[in-house]
Amino acid sequence: MEKTQVYLPKNELDALRAAAKRSGRSVAALVREAIRKVVLKPEASGPVALWDGELKRTSIDHDTVHDEP
Repeated sequence: MEKTQVYLPKNELDALRAAAKRSGRSVAALVREAIRKVVLKPEASGPVALWDGELKRTSIDHDTVHDEP
């Protein structure tokens, strides 16, 4: 790993430090994660989730919702 410097406005750095404290991670770890997720984000491949809930039926059975009273 190589060291670099980033200049941030005081209010953004304060917010970043608070987020790091809340998450129990370092500021550097949060910055690296943000860069990977936003700037270096991988292209989507495969199925993409539209929600985070438990599946009740598969897409093959999507019309069966109309079969229930």
